[in-house]
Amino acid sequence: MRIGKIIRRIVGSALPPALFIGLTAYFGWNVMRGEHGLHSYAAQLRLLDEANSAQKDAYAEQQVWLRRVRGLKENTLDRDLMDERARSMENLARQDEIVVPYGPHDRLY
Repeated sequence: MRIGKIIRRIVGSALPPALFIGLTAYFGWNVMRGEHGLHSYAAQLRLLDEANSAQKDAYAEQQVWLRRVRGLKENTLDRDLMDERARSMENLARQDEIVVPYGPHDRLY
């Protein structure tokens, strides 16, 4: 009987701290590595930065295309510029024209 009381007393005094330590460890692990923990939060921030970067790139490309499309509207087209551009792309020139060569990195438009 005496051994049973001693075991009961040891278990009774050790069980609450052991449960508390176990719960603290469980919640601590979830705070760090759980589905909504700090590691997941850092990964989500990296994904957000990548998405913002991709959005900026897409917006810049969209602006380039909008500028090109606006240049194709009927009231903005200049026949001389179209003729010059078509001949420069085909590498043709008339005899009465002056040809100004451009470097390989210079833009014509």
